Order: sequence, then structure tokens, then C-alpha cells
Amino acid sequence: MGDIDPAFIQSTEHRANNHKKLVEVVEIPVIDMLQSREELISKIGRACEEWGFFQVTNHGVSSEVSSRAEAAAKMFFEQSTEEKRKVKRDEVNAMGYHDGEHTKNVRDWKEVFDYLVQNSAQVPLIESHEKELRTITNQWPQSPPDFREALEEYAREVEKLAYKLLELISLSLGLAGDKFHGCFKDQLSMVRLNHYPPCPFPDLALGVGRHKDSGVLTVLAQDDVGGLQVKRKSDGEWIPVTPTPGAFIINVGDMVQVWSNDKYESVEHRVVVNTERERFSIPFFFFPSHKIMVKPVEELVNEKNPPRYREYNWGHFYAHRNRTDFKKRDLENIQIYHFRILD
Repeated sequence: MGDIDPAFIQSTEHRANNHKKLVEVVEIPVIDMLQSREELISKIGRACEEWGFFQVTNHGVSSEVSSRAEAAAKMFFEQSTEEKRKVKRDEVNAMGYHDGEHTKNVRDWKEVFDYLVQNSAQVPLIESHEKELRTITNQWPQSPPDFREALEEYAREVEKLAYKLLELISLSLGLAGDKFHGCFKDQLSMVRLNHYPPCPFPDLALGVGRHKDSGVLTVLAQDDVGGLQVKRKSDGEWIPVTPTPGAFIINVGDMVQVWSNDKYESVEHRVVVNTERERFSIPFFFFPSHKIMVKPVEELVNEKNPPRYREYNWGHFYAHRNRTDFKKRDLENIQIYHFRILD
């Protein structure tokens, strides 16, 4: 089988086969969006508190829209490396194709294509202490045909679902349903196409290493292969997420954890790979404007529950994360715990 590039090798404690304990059959909650509003608020609130993850069915995104996006993704990744690299992303423009993604300084066994929900967006320059901005813009390949059309339509439909879910999460926290909607003017939301090829060393590498999502929400479509695992809050065991046909997998990100003052937690997850089948997934990352300052919301803090985080700027956080995802760095990636107020 040959040797594996050391850049892909996970440290022993983080490899997929490290924990041999058999976990009983358990699933993250599956929530039918056709239930009453009251039931949805209650069930989503409980899922956010207990798991940080849940699946939704009957969500309003048509299967035709999803199928077109999935077919476009597959056709794109089937092309030659030379063709895909015509839209290769770099540290200046983070949109486009990339096959060298790092998570926690270990290379992921995958290739990706990223695009913004809005065709361009502004983000801060990391090197500047002033309010200088740079523009990032989508790079669209010439092939396959209708690629851009299919993916822009998909982004618009999933964005509507993301707003719906954020409203229900806000209500579950006792806040106004539209509490956070204003944060998404000039948003940085993006969609990623993931392709995980078969891996001859699934005991050494991961499709994506353990991580938490930095934004507000992630809305994930996955195929029938499986591979996503969620770290259960109660005991730290890795729980496989069984694919549910037509469902989206939802997880709350770091920003919801900060806004809720730790009531809802952004949970670690990872993707394992296999030797036989390629896997495709499409996460939608719901990101606000670069201008947004993130801190626990006033309605959820008081003398008994004081703020647990200092305020931070989302644009600078995003810019730092993008740079460290691009290649291996000597310094640790920025995390929300860097803003935690110590007791």
C-alpha cells in the first residue's frame, strides 16, 4: 500500500481506532420540522443543551435543489487536479478549491471547494491594527456546466432554513426570535463542498480532525456513506451520526455558545475515513458580518450568571482562523476560550 505522508498522521490519542470501547447504539436527536412551534422550540432547545447537534427532516429544502448541488459537486471533484486547481484558493482569497486543509495542524484527508453565499465579502487584514479590509470573491470554474447556478440556488434555500433554525434557537433561550437576524447584513456565510477519497490508512488519518465550528450554525448535508462522529458531552465518547435520507445535520457553533453564555455548547466533532468508499458532504456555515462584536447577550447574564467571555470581533476571529486552516502553523489556532473570563 505504500507509505502515508506524515502530514496526515494523527497523534495516537486522536486516531479513530484509539478508543475500542463499544458504545451502545445511540443517535443524536432527529426533529421533524412539521411539528408545532412550541414542540420545535422545546425539542431544539433540549437538543442544543444536551448534544449541541441534531438532525432535521421536513425542513423545506427541496430534494431537487439538493440533488443538483450534490451532482455538481461530484462532477467537479471528478475532474483532473490540474482543472480543479484553476480555481485554487490561497491565503489572500479563501474561496475556491483546496486540497491541503489543516485541522489542529494536521492535514485532513479530503479536498474542498468553498464559496460565499454572497458573491463577495469584506474581511479585516490580520496584519493591520487599523480597520483595513480586503475583499474575498468567489471563484467559479468553467466546468462542469451549470455548476454556479446549482450551488447558488442551494445556498439560497439552505440560508432560509438557517434563519428559521436560528429563530427557534433564540426563542428556546427566551429571546426574541429575530434577536440575531440583524447580524447577517453583509454576512460572511459560506458553503463548502467536501470530497473524502478512500484512504488506505484509516487508522492513522482523519477526513477532518477533531474541531468545533467557529460560527453561529452549521447546516450539513451528507451522503449515505457516513463518517461524521460527535463527541458526546456526558462521557466524551465518539458517537457516529447515521445518515438519515433527506435530513440535514445541525450543530451550534462557538458564537451561539458565547451568546448563550455557555447554556448551549459548541461540541467537538470529526470525520473518519474508510478504505473502500469515497464520501461527499456539503456544510453551510452561517457566519455574520465582519463588523459583529460577539459577547454574551445581556438578557442571559446577571449577578448569579455573570458574563463568561470578553467581547471579540468576528471579522478578526474569522481572518485568523482562515490563515491557520490554510497550512501548518507554529502557533495554536485562535479559540473562544482565549476570550473566557477566568473565575
